[in-house]
Amino acid sequence: MIADSLTNIEFYKAINEDIYQGLVFIKNADPEIELGVYPITDNAKAVVMEYDTKIKNDFGYEAHKHVIDVQYCIKNSERIPYSNVKRLSPNTEYDTEKDFTFFDMIKPQGEVIIGNDIFAIFYPEDGHAPVYSDGEPGYIKKIVIKVKV
Repeated sequence: MIADSLTNIEFYKAINEDIYQGLVFIKNADPEIELGVYPITDNAKAVVMEYDTKIKNDFGYEAHKHVIDVQYCIKNSERIPYSNVKRLSPNTEYDTEKDFTFFDMIKPQGEVIIGNDIFAIFYPEDGHAPVYSDGEPGYIKKIVIKVKV
C-alpha cells in the first residue's frame, strides 16, 4: 500500500506508466466529472463513483487478484483501513467476474485518508475497507483507477 500526494506523481512515471497515467487523469479531473468508466490506457481505466461514507462498512475488507486500485476522493475525503490479505479471513468466495474477495473486518495494520491531495495505491495483497467516514458520514465523489496486473 502506498499513500502519497498528487504533487509527487512524476515519481510514478519511472515505476509504472499505467499508474502514472491514472494519476495524471486524477490530477486533471474536474470535480464535476460525470460518473462512469473512462479508458486511460490499454491496461488502465478510471471509475468515477459517488456514495455516502459510513461509520462502518457492511462488507469488511476487499482485495483484488488482477488489478491495482489507485483511489482518490475528488470531493470530500474517505478513511480507508488496510491490512495484508495474509492476516485476513475471507467471508465470500472469490468473484472471478468482478475480481474481488471480501474479508472479515479485523484491526487494521493502518489507515489512510484519501482526498485533499492524498491518494492511495492498493496492490493485490492489500486488503482495503472503503466507505469509512473521515469524521461524520457524508457524501464523497471518488475516482478509482483500475490497473491490470
